[in-house]
Amino acid sequence: MELLTGTDLWPVAIFTVIFILLVDLLHRRQRWTSRYPPGPVPWPVLGNLLQVDLDNMPYSFYKVVKMFPIVLRIPGLADKIFPGQKTFLTMVDKLVTEHKRTWDPDQPPRDLTDAFMAEMETAKGNPESSFNEANLRLVVLDLFGGGIVTTSATLTWALLLMILHPDVQRRVQEEIDEVIGQARRPEMADQARMPYTNAVIHEVQRFADIAPMTLPHRTSCDIEVQGFLIPKGTTLICNLSSVLKDETVWEKPLRFYPEHFLDAQGHFVKPEAFMPFSAGRRACLGEPLVRMELFLFFTCLLQRFSFSVPDGQPLPSDYGIYSMVVSPAPYQLCAVVR
Repeated sequence: MELLTGTDLWPVAIFTVIFILLVDLLHRRQRWTSRYPPGPVPWPVLGNLLQVDLDNMPYSFYKVVKMFPIVLRIPGLADKIFPGQKTFLTMVDKLVTEHKRTWDPDQPPRDLTDAFMAEMETAKGNPESSFNEANLRLVVLDLFGGGIVTTSATLTWALLLMILHPDVQRRVQEEIDEVIGQARRPEMADQARMPYTNAVIHEVQRFADIAPMTLPHRTSCDIEVQGFLIPKGTTLICNLSSVLKDETVWEKPLRFYPEHFLDAQGHFVKPEAFMPFSAGRRACLGEPLVRMELFLFFTCLLQRFSFSVPDGQPLPSDYGIYSMVVSPAPYQLCAVVR
C-alpha cells in the first residue's frame, strides 16, 4: 500500500470537494425557507467556479475571495495572486511608520494621520474607542486606495480608450476647443456646456467597471426587503457589473459607446443604472471629488495633447486585469503636443 502523491491526489481531492458540497446541500435544504432571497444557495461553490475566467485568473480569484474570504488564509496564496496589493500595503505601512517617527504632538497636525494619532493618544485606555492602530492603517489605506488608485486607474482606462477610438478623441477635442479654447485651463463650470466630453467620461467609468463587486457590507439588524428576510450579520456583496453591463439598459453593454449618455438631441443624460460608486447610504463618500478630478484631468490632457498608438505597435487590449482595482493591461501610447 502506497501513499498517493502528485497527480494521483486530484481524483481524491475532487471527490472530497463534491462530497462536502452534497452534505452542505442537504444541510441547507433543511434550513432554507422561501423567506430567504433567491440565489446560488444549493451549489455555493460550484456555481461560482462556473464563472471562472481562465484567461484572467486574478480577477476570477478576486470574485471567489469575495464570496469565500477564508481562502486568503492559505499561507502565501494572497501574495502570489495579488502582488500589487502586497506592494501597496507595504508602502502604506512605511508611510505610517515614518509619520509616527516624525510626529510632534506639541505641533499642529500636518495632516489627517497626525490628527488621528493625536486622537489615539487621547483615547488611550479606552477599549471602546475606534481610534486605534488597526483603524489608523485602514484610514490611510482608504485615503490612498479610494482617493488615488481609483482615479488613476480610471484615467488609465480613459487614455487607452482614446487611442483605441480616435474618432471619440477627436470629437472631445473639438468640444474642448469650442468651449474652452487653448488660452485657459478647464474649469468645473465648463462641464455643463460639454455634454459629449461628460458622456465620454461617464462611459469610461461604465465600461472600465473598476470595482465590479465594490466592497462587502454587513447588515446591522434583521431586515426584510421585498418580502425576503436578510438576517443580522449577513454579508452583502453588490454586483455592480450586473447593472453597468445590463443588456436591458445599455444599447451596447460590452462596447465603449459614449452615446449611452446622450439623448437624440445630443444632451447629456445619466441612466439610473449608472452606479460605479455603488448606491444608497453607503455609496462612495469621495464621489464628488472623483467626478471633479476626472473632468479636470481628462479635459486638461486632451486640451494639450493628442494620444495615439506608437508606430509599429499593435493595438493594446481593452481587457481588464484585477489588481487593487480592475485596470487595463500595461500599454504604450504616444502623446503629441497639440
